[in-house]
Amino acid sequence: MAIESALIKPVVDALMALLSRGEKANLKRNAEAALREAIRELLLANPDENKAEARIAIAKAAGILSEDVVLAEDMLEKHRATKSKTSGKAATGRKRKPASSKPDDGRSAKKAAPPRKPAAKKS
Repeated sequence: MAIESALIKPVVDALMALLSRGEKANLKRNAEAALREAIRELLLANPDENKAEARIAIAKAAGILSEDVVLAEDMLEKHRATKSKTSGKAATGRKRKPASSKPDDGRSAKKAAPPRKPAAKKS
């Protein structure tokens, strides 16, 4: 019996090491996919910053310390900086006018001109 238990432990240890290695590889693969998704999200016209930030955190937690993580973080910072600078401004730097509360029927309404007074007669 002592011989059999002595042979079982190394086999169990080897299986546990392989399982751990497989889990780490799977985690790393998933983290790399999340990082690619974060960069893809940041390249969109209106990215969801929270999703991108969460995916970057996943990559960091998995131990990925590559230039892609640095690139994604830099892109997120630049997007947030640009967003705060341009928030509520038109291209000319003027603040936007609030949207009118009247529903627009699609036609542009012309302002009515004030009524004209009849010309006075010259004597």
